[in-house]
Amino acid sequence: MRLYSTALGIAREESPGELSVLDLPFADLGALLHGPGVDAARAAPVVRRVALDEVRVHAPVPRPGKILIVGLNYPSHAEEALEMFAAMGRPDIALPTEPNFQLVAGSAVTAPGDDIRLPAGAADQVDYEGEVAVVIGRPASAVSAAEAASHLAGLTIANDVSARDIQQRAMSGDPTASIGVAKSFDTFKPLGPCLVTPDEFTAPLDLRLRTRVNGEVRQDDRTSSFVHGVAELVSYLSHYQTLEPGDVILTGTPRGAGVFSGRHLRPGDVVEVEVEHIGTLRNRVRAAPEGCRRGRSRTSARPASSATDHTANAV
Repeated sequence: MRLYSTALGIAREESPGELSVLDLPFADLGALLHGPGVDAARAAPVVRRVALDEVRVHAPVPRPGKILIVGLNYPSHAEEALEMFAAMGRPDIALPTEPNFQLVAGSAVTAPGDDIRLPAGAADQVDYEGEVAVVIGRPASAVSAAEAASHLAGLTIANDVSARDIQQRAMSGDPTASIGVAKSFDTFKPLGPCLVTPDEFTAPLDLRLRTRVNGEVRQDDRTSSFVHGVAELVSYLSHYQTLEPGDVILTGTPRGAGVFSGRHLRPGDVVEVEVEHIGTLRNRVRAAPEGCRRGRSRTSARPASSATDHTANAV
């Protein structure tokens, strides 16, 4: 089942390009998940039918309670991270053996088609990361991997936009910076266009993910290469905090993020993240409004080579 949060309400896509707006007393899928859950959308009566391109589509879950970002979950991305550390004089860095994750503000979510706004204080090194996102459907606390599937609402697409200068400060040991802050600016988590329920997929998950910037393919990989599968991630994270309905887990990004080639996002760029069987998430990049006061944007508080942690962090 393919579900959308739209300006007309919750809708079900029963045939490609046509939405059936449902008779449900919930503004969006986030509210539905906090109520009866996605199964209520299966039997809900149809109010009207409308073409997908004629209705405004919102993020499936406009304001998740929390977003958990998993790093280094594609071998291809882990390899390029190690290459970067070696170039920085840190060949001793080792990859973590357990999932690596960060917490990000739910207010960073923005809708398909909406602009990614470059923050005035950290506009020069903003980066994209195409990802498959997991949406939680039922509370999960210390669940096993075998139990994880029953706690999922479905999958969607995310772009894990990051201010790399702030992130690099955090990774270099600057106590005034954090990776979570680097990824939490408003509009830094485009999400959508739809939520596809778990029954539409087989396990282990094998979906092709491609990220394009201005039509150029920058990332191309398959989720079958995950280091940690979806069930393992849900189980692991649920042992740190209860996963609530509407919470979102970003499952990692493959090789090809802009930080590794020096190609950061600029005003006017169009980023498209396409995931097989889900769709395409498209957003344009916009400059910070004129007149905004620029904050300090230091690339590092101290050289990266002086960091003492020998384990790679999320990048």
